[in-house]
Amino acid sequence: MNTHNPASAKKQASDATLLVRFQAGDEDAATALYTRYAKQLLSLANRNAGEALGPRVDPEDIVQSIFRTFFRRAAQGHYQVPDGEELWKLLLIIALNKVRTVAVHHRAQKRSAAKTQSIGSYDVGEFHDSYELLRITIDEVLDELPVEHQQIVRDRIDGHEIVSIAERNDASRRSVERILQGFRQRLRKAVEST
Repeated sequence: MNTHNPASAKKQASDATLLVRFQAGDEDAATALYTRYAKQLLSLANRNAGEALGPRVDPEDIVQSIFRTFFRRAAQGHYQVPDGEELWKLLLIIALNKVRTVAVHHRAQKRSAAKTQSIGSYDVGEFHDSYELLRITIDEVLDELPVEHQQIVRDRIDGHEIVSIAERNDASRRSVERILQGFRQRLRKAVEST
């Protein structure tokens, strides 16, 4: 009987190491991260979306969406993991945002609100760093916008004035203001529902 398990050998690498390897193009690192957290996320999705959304949503689809978001943002260099830390809290927040977004979608489609109101009882209050939670929420809301809109919002976050943003993005001042207002409304809804 072979006692050496390649999966367990890969699991010994820290999340920080795997993230750096993934960002350098190592697909095995992505597989290792997926393997490390997929079961936990599936369990979370089942608990928080299973009863709430019934047969309309497959928790496995939510898990796939979580990893698509995570890997896309990680490839852009948006995430870093300090040594000794894990990605679980970050993945948990992404998961909760995904479940919430799915529930909002189903309510917007005039489906049974009684089935989608109880999304779960996971307490986001366990995150002591509210700044980090806000930053991740902003990233999640930004991720839902078209790329051109993302750049306009990022310019504003970086402190650029409306006129400057319009010039930098070849857009009218009114368009910039409209895009920023839309982002603020989305962010407000996301923060209020957290």
